[in-house]
Amino acid sequence: MSLTLDTYRLLGRSGLRVSPLALGTATFGTDWGWGAERDDARTLFDTYVERGGNFIDTAPTYTDGTAERMLGEFARGRRDGLVLATKYSTLRRAGDPNSSGAHRKNLFGSVESSLRQLNTDYIDLLFLHVWDFTTPVEEILRGLDDLVRQGKVLYVGMSNVPAWEISRMQAIADLRGWSPLVALQIEHSLINRGGERDLIPMARAMGLGVTPFSALGGGVLSGKYTRADLAAANPDSADSNRKSFNAGLGMVTERPIAVADVVREVAAEAGHAPAQVALAWSLRFPGVIAPVVGARTAEQLIGNLGALKVDLTADQLARLDEASAIDLGYPHDLLAGEHIRNVTGGSTIESR
Repeated sequence: MSLTLDTYRLLGRSGLRVSPLALGTATFGTDWGWGAERDDARTLFDTYVERGGNFIDTAPTYTDGTAERMLGEFARGRRDGLVLATKYSTLRRAGDPNSSGAHRKNLFGSVESSLRQLNTDYIDLLFLHVWDFTTPVEEILRGLDDLVRQGKVLYVGMSNVPAWEISRMQAIADLRGWSPLVALQIEHSLINRGGERDLIPMARAMGLGVTPFSALGGGVLSGKYTRADLAAANPDSADSNRKSFNAGLGMVTERPIAVADVVREVAAEAGHAPAQVALAWSLRFPGVIAPVVGARTAEQLIGNLGALKVDLTADQLARLDEASAIDLGYPHDLLAGEHIRNVTGGSTIESR
C-alpha cells in the first residue's frame, strides 16, 4: 500500500484532512543543545511541504519557544494550506505556578503565546500536552470550547492523559454540546506498545485519531543500535550524545534491542531502511492516522518519508507484531480467553 504525503486522512471524528505523516518540530532550534539551525529547519519545513505535507506538530515550549517562532516564520504565505497543531500545559515561565497546568488561566495564556509565536490568528489543533491530575475536566472542556467558539482554535485533542479521563471528557462534551475531542497523541512504537491496553481502543471507540510520537523509539528502531550499545556511555559525560541520552532514559535495554534486531531483518528483506520499516508498521496500525516524524537534517527527513512507499507482507507484519507483543494485562487477557468468549457467546461474533 504505497502512500504519499498528499494521500490525506480524516482526523478522528472530524472532516479535517491531514497527511499520513506529520512533521514534528521539536528539532527546530538548538536551544536544548541539539537540533537544527534556522536554515536547516527551513529546509526541513520546505522539504515536507513541497512534497504535499500539511500536518505540522509543535508546542510552545519546544526549544524554549524557538520551534513555534520558526514555524510561524516559515509558514508565512502558506498558512491557510497547513494544519498547525500545538499544545498547552507544560511550564512556560519558571517561578510562575500558573504558567503550567491544564487550568483555564494557563490555557488562555498559552494559546495567546502560541498565536504570537506562530504569527497566526488561529490554531488548527490544540492538544492538552500533559495531564496535571488537579484541574476539573469541566474546566478544561469549557475552556477549550470557549476558544473554539472564539475562533482561536478549530479542533482539540489530548496527549499523555489516562484513557478513562479522556473517555469521560468525550462523554461530557457530547452531552453538553461542547467541542468534541478529535485527536490523541501518545507515545507508540514497536518498543512501546503500552497504549494498546486502553488508550488506542478508547480512541477508536470515541472518535479520536491517533498521532503517535516517538514512533522510532527515540531512534532505537533506526538501525543505529546494537547489543554493543547495551553498555552505553554515561549520559552526563562530556561525550554525551543521543545514544547515551536514550540509555540514560532506560530505552537501550535487551528487549528494545531484540525488537530492533527483527526490524533490521525485515528491513533487509524488504529492501528498505529499518526506520522506514518501523514507521510503515505504525502507519498501518489500526486507529493510527499520522505518526509524527522529526529530523535534524533533510536527509533524515527524506529517509523517514520513504516509509510511505514500504509494503510489508503479512508474514513480515506478523513477525514484527510477535517480536514486540506486550501482555495486555487484566481484564484484557481474561476477556480474550477462550473460556470467557465461549460462556459469553463472544466466539460466535466477529471482532471489529
